[in-house]
Amino acid sequence: MKRTERLTVTYHNRTVGTLTMTPDRTRCAFAYDKEWLSTGFSIAPLELPLKSDLFIAKAEPFGGNFGIFEDSLPDGYGTYLLDRMLRRKGIDIATLTPVERLSIVGSSGMGALCYVPETKVGESSEGYTLDALQQMALDVLSEKDDEDPSVLYFNSGNSGGCRPKCLVTDDEGHWLVKFRHTYDPKDMGIEELRYNECARRAGITVPDYKLMEGKYFATRRFDLREGQRLHTATAAALLGVDIRTPNVDYKTLLHLTGFITQDPAQVDEMYRRMAFNILTDNKDDHAKNFAFLYDHGRWSLAPAYDLTRCTAGYNGEHATTVNGHGRPTLEDMITVGETIRIPRKRGLEIIRSVAEACTEILAEEWKGAKL
Repeated sequence: MKRTERLTVTYHNRTVGTLTMTPDRTRCAFAYDKEWLSTGFSIAPLELPLKSDLFIAKAEPFGGNFGIFEDSLPDGYGTYLLDRMLRRKGIDIATLTPVERLSIVGSSGMGALCYVPETKVGESSEGYTLDALQQMALDVLSEKDDEDPSVLYFNSGNSGGCRPKCLVTDDEGHWLVKFRHTYDPKDMGIEELRYNECARRAGITVPDYKLMEGKYFATRRFDLREGQRLHTATAAALLGVDIRTPNVDYKTLLHLTGFITQDPAQVDEMYRRMAFNILTDNKDDHAKNFAFLYDHGRWSLAPAYDLTRCTAGYNGEHATTVNGHGRPTLEDMITVGETIRIPRKRGLEIIRSVAEACTEILAEEWKGAKL
């Protein structure tokens, strides 16, 4: 594999800027293109404001990378597949820089950012059934065989998360299909469908969804709109936080939503999502499971995703705390709302409406609770 020292970051075939490694190859350096400075937008308002500066990434938490570019890289399941594939090709993954990993992503990542030149490390494969991909994923994750993981990697689209996924296009559009992990129940797809149905009833914006073949949960890709890729940034990227060490509170997410969208209605929706995750025991509510979209000159809250029951969480607590608590109370939710000017009465109304819409999936501790 040829070493890559410099990348051009593009957006809809326009040059955003140049990404390189520092001379000691430990951190990324980024500068916006001159024309982009005049006609473009900040791709990460907190970390990379639209200025003619040379930005140097911090050593942590992204191993010398910027959060917004870290979003383009696969994580969890995708990283496992990619690293396994690279090792089979004799590549020492320990020596790869963030720039070189981004060159492998090239134009295949989620969202609108692309990286040139693109480094090809294998050939994509098509024609596999969903059942075949599910079984291959289970076999690879349980290390039952030593099959080439490239089929799974190229079908995943560099999507994040720990559960296996693949991209599917049919007559109805473009979908992200989720498979179960080795530790998931066999009806995982049906459970996630139920969660999305309840979330939609609770007034939460979710992408279109459906079950494929009666068992595989599929969600419409929200980073595509009318054939155009949308710039997407997770809260983790915007805030510069590593989800491996939970350190974000819903108070921060609410304030981030207000700052980046400038829209009180979207702050209310983030509050609604907080209530949903707490009441339905979705403890996998880390900062990469919240995202924002940039389109037509404005940032907006991306549709909710990865909504399902997760009782394990982080040592049994929510990944994102509420008022500093990983096992929050009703009063914690009210208090956090008040910090962003959601009055107590309004906060209670939102929480109650979410609870009423989610009766069938409420966590045991909230069933019968006085709200």
